[in-house]
Amino acid sequence: MDLDVFVATHRDDWKRLEQLVRRRRRLTGAEVDELVDLYQRTATHLSVLRSDHPDPALVGWLSGLVARARAGVAGAQTPAWREVTRFFTRTFPATVYRTRWWWLAAAVGTVLFSTGLGVWVAQNPDVQAALGTPEEIRQLVEHDFANYYVENPAASFASQVWANNVRAAALALILGVFLCLPTVMVLAVNGANVGLQGGLMFAHGKGDVFFGLILPHGLLELTAVFIAAGVGIKLGWTVIDPGGRPRAQALAEEARAAMAVALGLVVVLAVAGLIEGFVTGWVHVTWLRVGIGVLAEVLFLGYVFTLGRRAARAGEHGDLVERPDTAPVAA
Repeated sequence: MDLDVFVATHRDDWKRLEQLVRRRRRLTGAEVDELVDLYQRTATHLSVLRSDHPDPALVGWLSGLVARARAGVAGAQTPAWREVTRFFTRTFPATVYRTRWWWLAAAVGTVLFSTGLGVWVAQNPDVQAALGTPEEIRQLVEHDFANYYVENPAASFASQVWANNVRAAALALILGVFLCLPTVMVLAVNGANVGLQGGLMFAHGKGDVFFGLILPHGLLELTAVFIAAGVGIKLGWTVIDPGGRPRAQALAEEARAAMAVALGLVVVLAVAGLIEGFVTGWVHVTWLRVGIGVLAEVLFLGYVFTLGRRAARAGEHGDLVERPDTAPVAA
């Protein structure tokens, strides 16, 4: 193949393609068709050159032109940072807001159960005796409960707590699909742990220590678990009652929304883990560490009920189904 003849024959097509690529946002219908045709032809020319006459300069220039033309033909891809921004300003908060009655019900039910269990333990010495020997309970109340937050370096403790909380939230969310019951059990186990420890602490006059160490990280951490559980229960209820949609379609839609919640809660639980690792056991002024936890909780709820409500009212459902890219079409 004579390279000079080949270039002379197709140069006008390449120049025209370059012009269309530069103006691809302002093309008429006929020009869009022309763009597609020239893109296909130029891609063929590039393939021929690579096979028969791999001139580096020409191949490099044509490769760039074909790549830019492909973007014009296939549609502009949304930058990754915009997708991340959209997720945290629309998708995640809208899904949490849309499922608010489910996770608020999970929160109220768990708190009532945990509180009732704690009161029962605190007021019944026989129950306390069944939970452990006096020496074991004294060790827990006087040392172990508080030392738990400082016995490991803050950074490693925070990462360990984050991993454990992510696992608990994931179980609460995923197991909900099995007709809700496993998620209810996860909530019951978590509520029982808090209630039993709280009851023992109050029975021995350490209620202030209990709340002073639980509240800083527990407000945000438990809220995240309640959200995961609420979404999981909603997922299970969709299996029971798909609400007029085909069951498979309804379950797929809710599962994709649940994935959005799971991804967002990873970040929320990371914040809770940082508070537990660096604040709960290391900030010795009770009102300050509790205030940090309250502030984190208020900011998160404000975020959900402001951005989430706005996005939900704008039609955001939290479905992570792939959105089609914008592609040029002929009029």
